[in-house]
Amino acid sequence: MQHIDGAEISVSIDLDQGGRIASLQWRDLQFAVPFRGTPLSWGWYAMAPWAGRIDEGLITSESGIVHTLPTSWAPPHAIHGYGFTSSWEETGTGRARLELPAPYNGAVVEQTIEILDDAVRWILEYTPNKCDLPAWLGFHPWFPRELERGDAAEVEFTAGRMMLRDEEGLPTNEFVPQPKEPWDDCFVEIKGIPSVVWPGAARVTVESDAPYWVVYTEDSDGVCLEPMTAPPNAQNLGITGEHYIEALFTFSEEV
Repeated sequence: MQHIDGAEISVSIDLDQGGRIASLQWRDLQFAVPFRGTPLSWGWYAMAPWAGRIDEGLITSESGIVHTLPTSWAPPHAIHGYGFTSSWEETGTGRARLELPAPYNGAVVEQTIEILDDAVRWILEYTPNKCDLPAWLGFHPWFPRELERGDAAEVEFTAGRMMLRDEEGLPTNEFVPQPKEPWDDCFVEIKGIPSVVWPGAARVTVESDAPYWVVYTEDSDGVCLEPMTAPPNAQNLGITGEHYIEALFTFSEEV
């Protein structure tokens, strides 16, 4: 377990449980959903070397070889990469490294988590080395619906367009205007700074240059704002994602 303490923020990173932020305390409030029985549904974790679902878990290398990825967490699809179920190697304060398993042999993901005065900076970088499989990255923070005080969480999020989902729940290349909540969807053309707000308690803004965001508000215990370098099922949509992503989570009091 890594521990990082700032003036108002304290972070605990569980290296053996996916290198995830298992606890994030700002002042006297906790902003990470606790363990709920599955690695998919708690803490803040990295999505690497892919983010979201991949149809049937099938991915094709540049040389044309089709590989099957693990589908046990969201059958029949692969989901969220290897990072959230792996043990990471500590490489410094707030820093960790993951050597990826087959079929991503030789590829590496590095994570950096930094505490600023009132914010947390989270960075992921993928190095393919000789691996020729497609890769894209994302962040999956689980914010609690309820804090110790204040009202329930509200998501402030506006996008120009949403990727329409197919019958399997996977995004397509067809776009529609942003509908009303609840969401379990991927959006583009983000407007303003997305935020999670607990009236009477706190606000967390999430700043990232990521071109795709998945927003999830269908859970009774938590909500998610997930910046990604490419959407779920990216390769099958003909989309290539960047190998670097950064996000800044800024905390403030909400009256």
